[in-house]
Amino acid sequence: MALTSGCPTRLSHITLLNAKKSNFFYITLISILCTTFYLIGIWQHSVGSIPNSSSSAAAAFQTSSDCTTTLRTTTQLDFTPHHLPPDPPQEAARVPHLPPCDPSFSEYSPCEDVKRSLKFDRDMLIYRERHCPEPNELLKCRVPAPYGYKVPFRWPTSRDFAWFANVPHKELTVEKKNQNWVKVEGERLRFPGGGTMFPRGADAYIDDIDKLINLKDGSIRTAIDTGCGVASWGAYLLSRNILAVSFAPRDTHEAQVQFALERGVPALIGIMASIRLPYPSRAFDMAHCSRCLIPWGQYDGLYLIEVDRILRPGGYWILSGPPINWENHWKGWNRTKSDLNAEQTQIETVAKTLCWKKIIQKDDLAIWQKPTNHIHCRVNRKVFKNPPFCAQNQNPDMAWYTKLETCLTPLPEVTSIKETAGGKLAKWPERLNSIPPRISSGNLRGITEKEFVENTELWKQRVEYYKKVDYQLAETGRYRNLLDMNAYLGGFAAALIDDPVWTMNIVPVEAETNTLGVVYERGLIGTYQNWCEAMSTYPRTYDFIHADSVFSLYKDRCEMEDILLEMDRILRPEGSVIIRDDVDVLVRIKKIIDVMQWDGRIVDHENGPHQREKILFAVKQYWTAPAPKQNQ
Repeated sequence: MALTSGCPTRLSHITLLNAKKSNFFYITLISILCTTFYLIGIWQHSVGSIPNSSSSAAAAFQTSSDCTTTLRTTTQLDFTPHHLPPDPPQEAARVPHLPPCDPSFSEYSPCEDVKRSLKFDRDMLIYRERHCPEPNELLKCRVPAPYGYKVPFRWPTSRDFAWFANVPHKELTVEKKNQNWVKVEGERLRFPGGGTMFPRGADAYIDDIDKLINLKDGSIRTAIDTGCGVASWGAYLLSRNILAVSFAPRDTHEAQVQFALERGVPALIGIMASIRLPYPSRAFDMAHCSRCLIPWGQYDGLYLIEVDRILRPGGYWILSGPPINWENHWKGWNRTKSDLNAEQTQIETVAKTLCWKKIIQKDDLAIWQKPTNHIHCRVNRKVFKNPPFCAQNQNPDMAWYTKLETCLTPLPEVTSIKETAGGKLAKWPERLNSIPPRISSGNLRGITEKEFVENTELWKQRVEYYKKVDYQLAETGRYRNLLDMNAYLGGFAAALIDDPVWTMNIVPVEAETNTLGVVYERGLIGTYQNWCEAMSTYPRTYDFIHADSVFSLYKDRCEMEDILLEMDRILRPEGSVIIRDDVDVLVRIKKIIDVMQWDGRIVDHENGPHQREKILFAVKQYWTAPAPKQNQ
């Protein structure tokens, strides 16, 4: 037993001795290695700093193993990446080159270019319609303001005055000399408010209309002026809280629409020819023609049928000038009695077939009213075979390059003769924030009354945030003509309703839902637009442009560069832009506007920095074409 118990004790002593020898060996080895590496490190440092190249990465790592040594050295470490992706192709990496255009393009309107228009049919004035350049014809330059251009007068002074250098045309001052359209007074243009059919001035003319229909009770808010001249009718309606869209073609009366916009009055280049006007059905409370030279009775009443489409139920059509009151004017109009009588008879007949009621004709004014529904009108089709009602599957709001048709746009169904088709509108100003009938009826898929209310409140908050960042937007009177490139429900314009501005609300034709009818039901104005094309307006139209998600909408549809160039064309020098979009989109935009003489900065979303959507604020610098002597 004793022998057996002694053996393990002897073995444990031997094992312990061996372990001690082994530990001593390892300690000695580690000491030698540490000393060796330390000496190597001193030697490397004595040679010089580590080279800043990819081959120095291992040496840098070795030196960093001794923290004390690293802190004492002046070694410059290389933290740059050395496994980079290949360089982008040259085309993607290019810097945009967007120089100024030749001064001859200072009034260039791409889709109403006079030279291009001559290629098209003169029948029905088709050649004066929109005819836009092909993608390979687009200008890749910035349209200059004319030499001497000045910031326009502020509203309401601008209603009566503009700088001649901004619209250097005297044609109308000569051609319409006796009609008080516009006069040149030194460096300024003065607009006396006259017109062909209102020699006492637009205000007195509107007073005459007010005696025939009520313009004061808020039931009339939106209006359209066809063949507007310099838009004095629309200009003087503004003081009565009536917002008019005025249009005229680009023709021998040079710069009519340009004069209107320089005055701070809503206007577009346009003409009644072969395609629909770019507005939804049931948009306007009142339509007006004062010697606008539109052949209303011809082409089976085609143009009055179009007016009917855009008039709301119960809306008014006002006509002054030939042939109204021809008995007293036929000599001055250089036309025969029979000719003028036949023209008026033709107009009266077409109006009856549309079921319009002639309210009154007094002196030089005649006023018709559209019915509030089509119950009686459907019965009348037994008497008036033409125009027939359009097919039910026809979209009455589709109005972008849509051909005119000689069929009557049916109003929404009603159950009572006293009911207003499509829903009765509230009077202004309650109309602005009341639920639009197109939404309350459920006609717009996916847009509820709750969303409308929330959207209205959202834009109040956003505009308040804009004004904190852009002090010029907060400055009363700094801006007058505003453009919202993607208006949706018109919330941006509604939030600015108390400011002395007007907003042209654009619903892109590519938008998921056509909401322009809602914009008009709110008592605001707007039009359709494809932003891959130019807008039907002159250069330097707008003081301020708002673009919400426009560039994301047009991604892969057309070039970002071309949209920005169009924005630059229609923006005044020293005008401002606010662009909301994804941060990656805004970074790309920022690179382009940096070569467009815009000063811009990207700021956080109003809800904070964690939102991918950001906001770009930019101002177009003041620059003009060179002085004429430098350009000769």
